[in-house]
Amino acid sequence: MTASSLNLFRWVGWALTKGGEDWIRERELSHAQSFVLGYLVQNPGAIQRDIAMASRTTAASVTSLLKGLEARGLIERRSESGNERSKNVYATPEGAALISGFESAMLAVEESILAPLDETERTTLHELLSKITAELPRPTR
Repeated sequence: MTASSLNLFRWVGWALTKGGEDWIRERELSHAQSFVLGYLVQNPGAIQRDIAMASRTTAASVTSLLKGLEARGLIERRSESGNERSKNVYATPEGAALISGFESAMLAVEESILAPLDETERTTLHELLSKITAELPRPTR
């Protein structure tokens, strides 16, 4: 029985996802926590509403998630400009260090997935995937 091309895509996607999830789990983080830490490294001082929008979740979920990260010393909330009602959220150096290396880890996963292909096959695969994705809507995150 042969798998369809789309099933093969799913299989590759699963392998990429599993590689990312394994890396995150090794750091005792949930997917949401790792996303928020990455977002805060790229957007220091974000407010909870922005974090909720970026993570596509509710303010209540973000509050709970931030409490957990704060308890571990991975983020800190600060009032700025004398406004005690609004808190800006920052990844601590420990939080930033915990998630640093994710891109390199994912490149290693990609390399292990593509290992059976030689350079010519990799180039052909890239060209074919580029042709397919040119017709698809861009991912929003």
